[in-house]
Amino acid sequence: MSGLMAMDGTEFRRLVETHQRMVFSLALRVTGESGVAEEVAQDAFLALFRSGERLESEDHVRFWLRRVTVHRATDALRRRSRQPEAAAEEWMEEDHAEENSAALNAAIVALLEELLRGLPEAMRVAVVLRYQEEMSPPEIAALLGQPLATVKSNLQRGLQMLRRKAAVTMKEYVR
Repeated sequence: MSGLMAMDGTEFRRLVETHQRMVFSLALRVTGESGVAEEVAQDAFLALFRSGERLESEDHVRFWLRRVTVHRATDALRRRSRQPEAAAEEWMEEDHAEENSAALNAAIVALLEELLRGLPEAMRVAVVLRYQEEMSPPEIAALLGQPLATVKSNLQRGLQMLRRKAAVTMKEYVR
């Protein structure tokens, strides 16, 4: 695409279809709740529709959507009152006798997502952008408007915290 993108209904629909999984997934990993993630995704695409004529390329749209989604998701986290989280012990007491590997994998993924939601906001955003969106630390720094050292620190501390929590709550899965 050259110059500014023309934002008509067809182009907007194409952009939504192209980026909706990425936007929702990013919002879900940051907020931890699908209902809130849906609202964040809708807000991000509404903002895209309103400002699409200022976006210059497909890469610019992707970068812009990531940035808006992260900001809207963190705003949603700040607005929402802190709800008590289920204790890891409650999850561990459930019956895991079933040897269905798909169910076991789903349980592990759910526990990992729970651990991810337990990270402080800045660390969670950095980890999600790095490992889900496969962005490099310099790209994350540019997206968030933070110094590269801050991003690297949040990544390192976030991963260390995840490892410590996983070592405690997931020891039955480690061989």
